[in-house]
Amino acid sequence: MAKSTSKTKSNSVWRFFSSVKLTIVLLIILAITSILGTIIPQMPQRESVEFARGLSPGMFKLFSFINLFDMYHSLWFRLIIGCLALNLIICSIDRFPATLKQFRFRPGADRNKPFQDLPLNQTFFVEGNVEDTANQVARFIKGRYKKIKRKHAGDRYYFLSEKGKYSRFGVYLVHLSVLIIVIGGLIGSFFGFDGYINIVEGEQIDAIKLRKQTTPLKLGFEVRCDKFTVDFYENGAPREYRSELSFFVNGKEVEKENLLVNHPIKFRGITFYQSSYGKTPGNKVRLKIVRHANEHESIGMEAEQGNSFPLPGKEGQFQVLKVDANLRGMMGPAALISIHAEQGDETRFWIFQNWETLQNRFPKQMLQSPMLNSSAFKPYTFYLEGLESKFYTGLQVNRDPGVSLVWIGSFLMIGGFFVTFFMSHRRIWVRVSNAKRGSTISIAGTSNKDPVGLERELAHLSINLNGYLNKRK
Repeated sequence: MAKSTSKTKSNSVWRFFSSVKLTIVLLIILAITSILGTIIPQMPQRESVEFARGLSPGMFKLFSFINLFDMYHSLWFRLIIGCLALNLIICSIDRFPATLKQFRFRPGADRNKPFQDLPLNQTFFVEGNVEDTANQVARFIKGRYKKIKRKHAGDRYYFLSEKGKYSRFGVYLVHLSVLIIVIGGLIGSFFGFDGYINIVEGEQIDAIKLRKQTTPLKLGFEVRCDKFTVDFYENGAPREYRSELSFFVNGKEVEKENLLVNHPIKFRGITFYQSSYGKTPGNKVRLKIVRHANEHESIGMEAEQGNSFPLPGKEGQFQVLKVDANLRGMMGPAALISIHAEQGDETRFWIFQNWETLQNRFPKQMLQSPMLNSSAFKPYTFYLEGLESKFYTGLQVNRDPGVSLVWIGSFLMIGGFFVTFFMSHRRIWVRVSNAKRGSTISIAGTSNKDPVGLERELAHLSINLNGYLNKRK
């Protein structure tokens, strides 16, 4: 009894996964999710952040919980793909024996059933000996079909030819192509990566930041941005931006490429896309230093971050410790100054390019902090007149080891669809029967699909064979 119950459950599972209805349902679900993936911007696109900001807190939590911002890497999407793959495999295994049996079946050439109820245009009379006529028919058919079976039964001669028998496997070629695409997609999902990096002009990197991970990923080589250029339209919108990249392996430059929007480049299986750009402060600042003595002394200079410079009055040295394009996201360009006097402790303070604006925006008590006093070291006052700025290029970086399988599967799918929809397995019979003062020629055929095409072929064959035999007389 236990064995019977187990067998019933096994058969139920097999029937469930071998159902064509399940295939249709899974394809509909995939179509819906693909539409959602198009409507909802997927990470790491900047549009996804803007889309998320427009959602209510509850809706945002729901979208995040079911991973709609990165659905193609979600567990539920992978399960759908896995179910589709299992469904295709079981469907193919379940139906393949019947298809193989039809493929291997070799009907006899002397069958009369195909000739029942033939249209009038597929039967005609020719004069001459039946044997001579049969030999002429054989020569004609061999010029059109490859493998011919011939049989002589009584006063009749039969000819059978087949073509397109491999077209019965077209649907399995489509199934195989889908499986290859699915496997390629899963390989890319599990073993590929998708990250981003910003490279300042003139600098180089050897690691990228991955989505949803804090640990950077080492590339195994270095990428340097030699130059970044951007062209603008008259209205200020960017027209084209270009990154000139150099790739280094073990410290040696091995390749140089120009990267443009919609024109990615690939190096060692990793693809780089031009994604964004921006400006970042450089290492140099323009300073104005006023020394309040008997006569005010003012000098302007350019200072590089980290280098030490003597004060105009030789009271000590100063250096720029840090540069920030927008301190705390609201205070604008700033630089941290450190002064080491000949005698005394170190003095540190921030100086701002937009100091007058800050005085109007923030309370006086806040701005009276010693760290914000540009005159903290007497008798000097430091002014920030400008920051050196450099372009940085924003690159999207990914590696998809399954992409070659996806391409192979795509080409196989095209071939499979062509075989499935434009080819058919046809069997053509020609019967030469003895008649008074000549022979009767009958032409019949069967096809696993495209009956209209078969009818057209039989009609053309009848006309051409009739003309050939009458011309030979």
